[in-house]
Amino acid sequence: MEHPILIKNATVYAPEKLGSRDIFIAGGKIVAMEEKLDIALPGLEVIDAAGAIVTPGLIDQHIHVTGGGGEGGWKSRCPELVFSELVRAGVTTFLGVSGTDSMSRSISNLLAKVRGLKEEGASGWMWTSNYSYPVTTITDCVKTELFAIPEVLGVKIALGDHRSSFPSMEQVRAIVADVRISGMLTGKTGFLHVHLGDFPCSFDIFDAIVASGLPIKHIRPTHVARHPKVFERAMEFAKKGGMIDITTGGGCYMGTAADAVKMALDNGVPLDRITLSSDGHGSMPRFNEAGEMVGLATGSIMCDMEAVRDLAKAYGLETALRPMTVNIARALCLPGKGEIAVGADADLLFMTDDFEITDVFMNGRQCMKAGEVIVKGAFEE
Repeated sequence: MEHPILIKNATVYAPEKLGSRDIFIAGGKIVAMEEKLDIALPGLEVIDAAGAIVTPGLIDQHIHVTGGGGEGGWKSRCPELVFSELVRAGVTTFLGVSGTDSMSRSISNLLAKVRGLKEEGASGWMWTSNYSYPVTTITDCVKTELFAIPEVLGVKIALGDHRSSFPSMEQVRAIVADVRISGMLTGKTGFLHVHLGDFPCSFDIFDAIVASGLPIKHIRPTHVARHPKVFERAMEFAKKGGMIDITTGGGCYMGTAADAVKMALDNGVPLDRITLSSDGHGSMPRFNEAGEMVGLATGSIMCDMEAVRDLAKAYGLETALRPMTVNIARALCLPGKGEIAVGADADLLFMTDDFEITDVFMNGRQCMKAGEVIVKGAFEE
């Protein structure tokens, strides 16, 4: 267990601005937070934040922690994420995800990687399966997957993409029904996390599923801003009560993730219906009109903080933080995450006035200090 820490003179965004606060951390939790705290305990570490901005750690619900890619042959398989990348990016909570490669990137390996990153200090969950249908699971079925594996919050599939398996509405609805039932039994809610390609017909499937009686809360499309017609349908989906996830790591047709958030807000999408994620360590292939790959890059999770900075300049830090903190914590039912409050997990970022991260705490453990990563993964050094 980490030693107790008293943070003094922090300018707290929780994500709402609270002003100057002292924060007392013990057992990985925020135990007390007041304008002034005077505490004396054996082994207590006192850190003077000296007015630095202190925010919740970021939550990224879409990182290819075991590496994505493979569309360009053997050499195009993206590398795995390492723990220090999470620290540098200020991502204290993540969800691991698999992608196009349903053959060499096993779901068992994904689970092992998620658990390894958790042992190194982060908080982590995962989406089971990948692009393919029928879904790829460790256990015998979707319901057992959510029931038996604590880290699994739902199932991933791909729709509207030339690399998907093109399942029918009835097949997708059956997955949603399974995640709903298993969510009811486990208290997880259960979600279908959907990679969207460039074809907006995916929303016809979603609309039909909701019309048949299944709640919209179980359907979670991501990469919604990569194509104008898809984004138009995504905004309609959000205004009906759905959640939409915008990718920070490139591919937004109008420019940046911040541009997409602005367009959504300008079109009447409530802020609490919007989340952001990086698609980190996924491949970023470029295809020509014939479906042939003409270029390839790897996504970076550093794009998360870039999006926060861009949004902060336009809307202020409170608004900028929400899609990667409290919005996503509430959307995925992750208690203790995404906010600075008594009883919450001590996942904290120190920032400068220019929103550069200087210090990172994960569950009360300091992993970055004065801009230097001081906790790294098992094989990093």
